[in-house]
Amino acid sequence: MTLASENALVLFSGGQDSTVCLAWALDRFAQVETIGFDYGQRHAVELDGRPRIRERIATLRPRWGQRLGPDHVLPLQTLGAISDTALTREVAIEMADDGVPTTFVPGRNLIFFAFAGALAYRRGARHLVAGMCETDYSGYPDCRDNTVKAMQVALTLGMDRRFVLHTPLMWIDKAATFALAYEIGGKNLLDLVVEETHSCYLGDRSRRHDWGYGCGECPACRLRASGWAAWMERRIDGNDDGS
Repeated sequence: MTLASENALVLFSGGQDSTVCLAWALDRFAQVETIGFDYGQRHAVELDGRPRIRERIATLRPRWGQRLGPDHVLPLQTLGAISDTALTREVAIEMADDGVPTTFVPGRNLIFFAFAGALAYRRGARHLVAGMCETDYSGYPDCRDNTVKAMQVALTLGMDRRFVLHTPLMWIDKAATFALAYEIGGKNLLDLVVEETHSCYLGDRSRRHDWGYGCGECPACRLRASGWAAWMERRIDGNDDGS
């Protein structure tokens, strides 16, 4: 059985990484549904952008529009209520004493995978696609490849059904993520990623940069900006005339 005959569920936040993963999945699976989580995040503006991204991405390729299935948004405010972090509270974004950024929400990706697995079980999808990345992962332990592999085993054993967790961005940096967007969907997908996706931890959509919207100062903005600059440099060095 090929991937083209199977269904997938994409963990889709409305950010750069998950949007590229959505396009990656639409290129490969027969039907692709999306799942998002409202956990009281400070940058909840990303949730507002999800419908626009889904609407636009469905128009980029005829087969993508045919393959894009329903969206699901789950309320997980309890996670935010027990998380004293810079993503769920008005506190400074900095490195904590344990060396992990204060933006780390303990258990977040584990909980996301558990709920996504439960929904995928009901929807008849065994493939979960997510944008975790160990190259630009900011030190988050639940973004590591070993964590994702452990969750794949746990979901498979706990539901007695074979699950496959795909992380297309695991070993690439932000520059390569921009490049992958261009490779998959050309200028139109790249423009969508820049214009509609949101990465800024502070939820700032008031300032437009070459790489998209954001405060320009938080770690997520700096990572995205440096990735854009590096990709532009690689593209110029490679004489790629795309934009």
